Amino acid sequence: MIATLIFILILSLLIIVHEFGHFIAARKNGVRVEQFSLGFGPVVFKTKKGDTQYSLSSFPLGGYVKMAGDSRAEYQGKSDEYFAKAPGRRFQIIFLGPLLNYVLGFLFFWLIFFIGYPSLTSKVGGLIDGYGAKIAGLQVGDQIISVDGRKVKLWEDLQQAIAERKISSNVTLEVLRDNQEFEINVPIKDKVLNDQLGEKRVLGIIGISPLDEIVEVRHGFFESAYLGLKKTVDLTAMTYTGLWRLVSGKMSMRDSMTGPLGIFFITSKAAKLGLIAILHLIAVLSVSLAIFNLLPLPILDGGHIFLLGLEKLRKKALGAKTEEIMNNIGFTLMISLALFVTYNDVLRLYGDKISKLVTK
Repeated sequence: MIATLIFILILSLLIIVHEFGHFIAARKNGVRVEQFSLGFGPVVFKTKKGDTQYSLSSFPLGGYVKMAGDSRAEYQGKSDEYFAKAPGRRFQIIFLGPLLNYVLGFLFFWLIFFIGYPSLTSKVGGLIDGYGAKIAGLQVGDQIISVDGRKVKLWEDLQQAIAERKISSNVTLEVLRDNQEFEINVPIKDKVLNDQLGEKRVLGIIGISPLDEIVEVRHGFFESAYLGLKKTVDLTAMTYTGLWRLVSGKMSMRDSMTGPLGIFFITSKAAKLGLIAILHLIAVLSVSLAIFNLLPLPILDGGHIFLLGLEKLRKKALGAKTEEIMNNIGFTLMISLALFVTYNDVLRLYGDKISKLVTK
């Protein structure tokens, strides 16, 4: 029940922020907003203020802002209609939605770094037979304080330092054991592993696992802002790399996409891990939503921006019939994609259970 509530609140927040971007940009550019709606299905609450009706529907899995004259078929030539505005102003209205999602993601990353997050220390918790750490004499409980002279305090720092090493057969570790510091040369084995995007990479492995010792890491206000920005940029770069691998056929759509069911499952896990995990999930989803919405596909914000660019080049807009056809294509694509990711989520999350039921 709690996980369901958190799931609804997260989706509602992302949708409200996105649609508020369209709403505030439309108002700023003199476009009349007829409806601001959260959710779909039967309306459970509505109120009207000025020209705008605000409504809440039963299923909070979407939302929209309805502007006056926002389709060629409805456009009547009035000055407060969407299509009465120049392409540059319409771009602002479209772009501010995903932009606010992007900013929200950055702000949540900033908040996480500032209020503190749990992280594993660089202490050794286990040694793997046949790898350099055990051969060189590392012991459980040893704390690694530097890698080739580079200071490390957390497990993630240790992993990164070893992964970024120069090509060599050994790495020099500075180790703290029984309050005494000493250096030890550890042989490295190269191993081919799949990264987060399923791409094979050669990584150096020394054969250690972390001790179950967690510390809370906090950063200063401005350092947190820098780290939040870096995290946002890194996530953006990784997402676009993933999209390119998806389009080029190097990564399976089945393994790389999830829908509401998958997000609910992830939310349930995050809810058990605590506030920081929930904040991190919101940040990732918000940035991902911004990037997805800016893809140049019909019905998405990116598709509308593409058409604005086309209009600017042609010096005239597309006709009402052409716009209707493109919207129908976009709608069909979105429905097909939604069905695919839902089917994929069901198979991934419940495939084994379904197979057992079928074979009984």
